[in-house]
Amino acid sequence: MNLHDIAAQLAAHPSIRGKLDIAASTRALVLTASATGQPGDDAAAIARPEGGWDLFAGEGFMPQFVQDDPWFAGWCGVMVNLSDVAAMGGRATALLDAIWAPDADSAAALLKGLRDAAEAYGVPIVGGHTNLRSTDLNLAVSVTGRASQLISSFAAQPGDALIAAIDHRGEYRQHFDNWCAALEAPHDRLRGDYELLPLMAERGLVDAGKDISQGGIVGTALMLAECSRCGFDIDLAALPLPPGVEIVRWLRTFPSYGFLLSVRKEKASEVCAAFAERDICAAVIGNAHAKPEIGLVLEEDRAIFWDYVASPYLSLSKEATHA
Repeated sequence: MNLHDIAAQLAAHPSIRGKLDIAASTRALVLTASATGQPGDDAAAIARPEGGWDLFAGEGFMPQFVQDDPWFAGWCGVMVNLSDVAAMGGRATALLDAIWAPDADSAAALLKGLRDAAEAYGVPIVGGHTNLRSTDLNLAVSVTGRASQLISSFAAQPGDALIAAIDHRGEYRQHFDNWCAALEAPHDRLRGDYELLPLMAERGLVDAGKDISQGGIVGTALMLAECSRCGFDIDLAALPLPPGVEIVRWLRTFPSYGFLLSVRKEKASEVCAAFAERDICAAVIGNAHAKPEIGLVLEEDRAIFWDYVASPYLSLSKEATHA
């Protein structure tokens, strides 16, 4: 498969195109990135009068995923929310869950996954919503957090180094493109790994980035670029792969611990070293530029994965307007 075929295949993949749904909701709600909380970031950030920010985020899940693997869906309900808060340079303070199930027995595995993950990561579940008269099993989870220095989707700059920091110590779970490196990890390691992001924000090493979400590396790079009004070239030869994983799948994979960070070049080595100290794979996989596009590069070849001016993705830049 050549580079242009890879770009076209990724641009057509459902996990990447699914993010296009965000624009429909923000148009209906009349939201732009200039609205309170700066929609487009991984968590809403509300400035505190005494300094710092309150953070708020939430996740809903694909019904088929919840029904196929309810315990893991419950675990992910905690994990992905904590990742969103860490991606903002924050620390999570509490979780709330909303579950739907036909009865209590059907909900048991889902609730156990939530409880197990909350204990592992050390963040309390403080309430939520329960419906045990639903025809289907489903889940949504929300999180609160705090940050003293933000990492934002709107702060990447042309000339930055693009760093992918991903925990490779895992495997795919079932047939989904979900790379799980958390279930066998000691609880103190899980907590310490998330602490890296706020510590780097507070040290002034990182101010721009996102957690790698359902759109994978390429979809997340696109969201970060569109919010910041820049572009990225991703060098496929520089992208580390776990053993046995092929590159197209890795580019669309949703890792349990994965972040894309747009970092001033002089700070890139220190950022990568901080992850390496915790045995997390971190590497410069590309660079930021002024073009409104994500390019894939391999040796002398380059293919455009997405041009967000020609085809808006989130439609949430601060300059965006809605009719």
